[in-house]
Amino acid sequence: MYNPKRMLFFVFRLRPLLMTKITPLDSMQAFSSFFLENQEKFLSFACSYTRDRAEAEDILMESMITLWENRERWQEGSNLHGLLLTIVKNKCLNYLQHEQIKFRAQENINEHRQRELSLRISTLEACEPDSLFNNEIQLLLSKALKKLPSQSRKIFILSRQENTPNKKIAEQLGVSVKTVEFHITKTLKFLRQELKDYLVSILF
Repeated sequence: MYNPKRMLFFVFRLRPLLMTKITPLDSMQAFSSFFLENQEKFLSFACSYTRDRAEAEDILMESMITLWENRERWQEGSNLHGLLLTIVKNKCLNYLQHEQIKFRAQENINEHRQRELSLRISTLEACEPDSLFNNEIQLLLSKALKKLPSQSRKIFILSRQENTPNKKIAEQLGVSVKTVEFHITKTLKFLRQELKDYLVSILF
């Protein structure tokens, strides 16, 4: 059944048009009767395509107004049912074509989002936390070591990164074992301060 509030809204919109000079064919009473007698039939037609009753009601009311505004084209015996059905059909087509455009636009957006999401998933799946952590540590360590004197840096690298025994380092550099131990101790103290214990669990 029709919605009384929407019917009142339709009549309110149509009223100024009904104040013009009319003929028996387009009298207010005849036109209102035509609307009331056929509303549900045309509403069902529109709704079968829009699948949305509110949209169908809007289309029907707009179609009735369009039909009234073009009443000068009517002739005695005009097939108002055919005229109104044509208007409703065209307005339904406009609505569906507009919905199709919106759907395609949304489809493109969703496709882009899906590609982006797939990329994030594959990137995360390939992520190796340990590797990232180690790389970050190595970068921090490298920057810190560059601040050391050349001899201290060389001894630390030989000892901690190349696992060279202190005695062999001493022989290789021509210094005493105690000197090697001094440089290592000094470097570790520097790194503790420089890196604020960030690397303690790895270096020591």
